Amino acid sequence: TIEPHLKPIQLVETLADLYRRLGTCLESEKSLICIEQYSILSSLGDPKLLRRCLRAARQHAFDVHSKVVLSALLRYERREDEHDGISPMDCSSFILECPKATLESGCDLNSIYDHCKCYQECTNSADAQISKEDELLTLEEDSDISFCVGNEEIDCVRSKIAALSTPFKAMLCGSFIESKRSKIDFSQNGISVELMKAVDLYSRTKRVDMFSPKIVLELLSFAERFCCEEMKSACDIHLATFVNCMEDVLVLIEYGLEDRANVLVASCLQVLLRELPSSLHSPKVMRIFCSSEARERLASAGHASFLLYYFLSQVAMEEDKVSNTTVMLLERLKECATLKWQKALALHQLGCVWLERLEYKSAQCYFEAATEAGHVYSLAGIARSRYKQGEQHSAYKLMNTLISEYKAVGWMYQERSLYNTGENKIADLNTATELDPTLSFPYKYRAVSKAEKKQTKDAISEIDRIIQFKLAPDCLELRAWFFIAIEDYGSALRDIRAMLTLEPSYKMFNVRLSGDDLIDLLNHKVQQGSQADCWLQLCDQWSSIDDIGSLAIIHQMLVNDPWKSLLRFRQSLLLLRLNCKKAAMRCLQLACNLSSSEHEKLIYEGWILYDTGHREEALAKAEKSILIQRSFEAFFLKAYTLSDSNLDPESSSYVIELLEEAIRCPSDGLRKGQALNNLGSKYVASGKLDQAANCYMNALDIKHTKAHQGLARVYSLRNQQKAAYAELSKLIEKAYNNASAYENRSEYCDSEMAKNDLNMATELDPLRTYPYSYRAAVLMDDQKETEAIEELSKAIAFKPDLQMLHLRAAFYESIGNLNSALCDCEAALCLEPDHIDTLDLYNRVRDQAIHAQQ
Repeated sequence: TIEPHLKPIQLVETLADLYRRLGTCLESEKSLICIEQYSILSSLGDPKLLRRCLRAARQHAFDVHSKVVLSALLRYERREDEHDGISPMDCSSFILECPKATLESGCDLNSIYDHCKCYQECTNSADAQISKEDELLTLEEDSDISFCVGNEEIDCVRSKIAALSTPFKAMLCGSFIESKRSKIDFSQNGISVELMKAVDLYSRTKRVDMFSPKIVLELLSFAERFCCEEMKSACDIHLATFVNCMEDVLVLIEYGLEDRANVLVASCLQVLLRELPSSLHSPKVMRIFCSSEARERLASAGHASFLLYYFLSQVAMEEDKVSNTTVMLLERLKECATLKWQKALALHQLGCVWLERLEYKSAQCYFEAATEAGHVYSLAGIARSRYKQGEQHSAYKLMNTLISEYKAVGWMYQERSLYNTGENKIADLNTATELDPTLSFPYKYRAVSKAEKKQTKDAISEIDRIIQFKLAPDCLELRAWFFIAIEDYGSALRDIRAMLTLEPSYKMFNVRLSGDDLIDLLNHKVQQGSQADCWLQLCDQWSSIDDIGSLAIIHQMLVNDPWKSLLRFRQSLLLLRLNCKKAAMRCLQLACNLSSSEHEKLIYEGWILYDTGHREEALAKAEKSILIQRSFEAFFLKAYTLSDSNLDPESSSYVIELLEEAIRCPSDGLRKGQALNNLGSKYVASGKLDQAANCYMNALDIKHTKAHQGLARVYSLRNQQKAAYAELSKLIEKAYNNASAYENRSEYCDSEMAKNDLNMATELDPLRTYPYSYRAAVLMDDQKETEAIEELSKAIAFKPDLQMLHLRAAFYESIGNLNSALCDCEAALCLEPDHIDTLDLYNRVRDQAIHAQQ
């Protein structure tokens, strides 16, 4: 598919420009630049990076509208809607996501990451209200003017009514005839007696909290009609406190939009956005957002923005890319776009949606408009649209021109391959893989080509190449079909189960067959083991570091025992190891929902907090769980969380104590092996090599295969390099996924053998960055600067990694290319603004550049 993201041709330069702009722009502009950064980094698919962008955008948001949208977006990214017992308006206790804090203008940048202060209403209703007797007494003794409504007269204070607004002041104290009268007829204004009494009472007390919501709504309308800004603000703020659920929203938002009550509408929006994605399926809710008229009404209340429609359209595209709702929201996004990048994004996404809807002429028009707005990647959309309309040569020619005009990247050759034939097509796909090994289509095409030639085992080997480092449902589906073709039903079943773990609602065979239905068919071909058999198989798979096999077994176990929280937790650990972070978070939420005890629930909540960057809060959950019941997982969570910082010797000793305590608690071998492995690492860091070796040996005794890696480190520190090499060779033999083992073994052999191991690591997993850095450093030592920089550039082109950008910047500095060094530093700091080493390098290079100019 054409990716629905901003995809700059020169990503590093674009990131560097964003960093410079963030450093020089006005404070009020920073939030929007962070959203631009978010839209650009979306194509990389790193949830941690994206969350950092959103947190920074929320941090710098001053207006209520932006705060409401960004807080809801942060909540949505965490998939909080999947957490049982959590209502949309519950506060997470952090200012960034607090529903009450969002309704306050401005922000204190120094306290933005602090806990919020959510107070319950504590004023006594008797104190908050004025007694009826006092009210009547006040009316009788102060009144000097009456407003007649029908047969009733409402006694008021002229000066106080005049103070409500400029129109009232002009009418009652100016040159109008009413200024001379003591009675004024208000019968023809559509105002009720109750409302006029409320206006009088408000004019005396400046309070609305003694009135019913119905009267406050009437006061709001009165205030809008007669320009009573202070009264309107009071009604607006008070009504916002009544908005807690969808039913409240559907009643109150119309009043807010009609009377342009900013805070009330903001409060309603907040509920709607925090209810996503479920609110997206309500026709009543979509009427609030989807039409041009709806957008204009929101705009009149100060609540139509690019940011709002960006959030809504992203959720809509995730739910159903081709729905009418998605199209309408993207059209509103286009209408709200004012900056060049915003227009490019909205137009490009509309092109993607119309392409999916098979409306190729419309898609082409939008892609062309996006290209005119400066988005070069949209040329791929133009080419695809032309190709679908039978203009293959035109599409080929367009991509050929693109490749000749720009520095080529993988997706350009991938796209051109679609319009090429024979050997030229394969050559383009091979070039695409060479330039960007993370693109899945070339592997799939080559695999299918081999399968069509009855070379099914070769087809499986080809698709294996990408599955072993990048897990995607479509690749697993394809491999499953290949296994079915050679009647290896067990392997096919494994892949389908793993696929459904990643995406439970995945549909196979061009959306005509659910994965569950295919599992039912294949179960007749494969002997099914008991739950005890599955545990034994899981231990074997875990031991051989076959994460896909482990996922499949856990999926099978969950069919037999769907309420087992421990199994969901295991799923999340495996998915994190496989870098499937969104799926991991979903499984962790499910584990939390299914937990059978309070202490267990606290552990899962702690992991969720840890994974979303709230370390201190995760620690608190672990400690609370330990107080209820001392358990392996609680001690392990506490130790793991504490380890995630630069520890002093005393803290390291405490972590060791926690891990030892965890090991003493009941647990299975899978988790105990992990704890022993972690404990060994802590002993190594403390220089206690004998204790470390003992931990690793004990871990290996319970088949925790990764302990070979730690034991090799112990041998190396004892200057036993051959033993270290041999230990990692054992890991390579045992491990199904052994790219990291090759990478680690390279440290314990001569340079030529190290080079071979690192080349193998790159072949198995091109996303591992150390091999590129090592090879580049060797080339730099050999004074082959150009080749060293090219080695890093090759990887940065498809994975702009912080460490590699830093290293390349240092190389550029060493050869005197200060501009390129600055650019790489700025791009790295755009990814991680507080990276101390890069900041030091950046400041040093900048000083050199200034000195050179002088």
